[in-house]
Amino acid sequence: MRLAALVAAPARALAAGDYRFRYILASPMYGKAPLAEIVPEVPKIGAGHLDIWPAAHGNQREQLTEMGEEKFAALLVQHGVKLGCITRYDLGPFGLKEELALARRLGAEVIVTGAKGPKNLAGEDLKRAVREFAGEMMVHVEEAERRGVTIAIENHSGSLLHSADSMRYFAEASVSPRLGLAFAPHHLPQDGAMQGALVAELGPAIKFFYAQGAGWATGPQPKGKELMQMPGRGPLDFGPSVAALKKMAYGGFVEIFMHPFPRGIPILEPASAVTAEINRSREYLEKMLAGVP
Repeated sequence: MRLAALVAAPARALAAGDYRFRYILASPMYGKAPLAEIVPEVPKIGAGHLDIWPAAHGNQREQLTEMGEEKFAALLVQHGVKLGCITRYDLGPFGLKEELALARRLGAEVIVTGAKGPKNLAGEDLKRAVREFAGEMMVHVEEAERRGVTIAIENHSGSLLHSADSMRYFAEASVSPRLGLAFAPHHLPQDGAMQGALVAELGPAIKFFYAQGAGWATGPQPKGKELMQMPGRGPLDFGPSVAALKKMAYGGFVEIFMHPFPRGIPILEPASAVTAEINRSREYLEKMLAGVP
């Protein structure tokens, strides 16, 4: 079967009032487990899409290369799953040309990466640097537009996009619907009301949403403390963000996520425990979603 036929599938329309999150499963939640073991878990968390990461967080992007696109696409079809996102921080925002072509061939909607530029700026210096970065991205965005793929830049505490203001400036400077933000709550102050207001303000500039709170993953920690990054376990109230996402009928992906220590290991073992933990957080988000008018 041709690759295009394997990845093609009709879009599902929802009736008015039937809003749901589009969950996506992050491959490194299972460490470096084989794709053949991870893909069957996608439907078990109420998702239809997979997000694959490279080393050092996982190695599923490298596995894709090793198995070949046809075999990978067939594996997805076997389990009723689509490739939704490719995460490539390692390539950076200016090195995505070949990955955009791959995303197009495999039907992925989004590539997530980080920003380039000076760190920890503020005020007018920050605004100027963010605008310059957005301008430098345009040649790459044109490629994304040709490919029908969206580039989502994560706000990261160690990057140019590190604050609410930098996210606002980037949203203002991004003139293409194929360029936007991967909203990362764990890199912002853990104030649920503030984050919900920011989500509402940024609106359609948000192309990807991480359901992850700030946590402890930079050194050895008790597993219970590490798991506080997961929604419903830690102190961050996701209610305001869920309400804002629902109000604007956010159509991008929602990824329940956390970082283990060290990177590259599963968040729990065995794989069934990972899936159960993701579902625990999904239940928390779903209760909030159901309670929001």
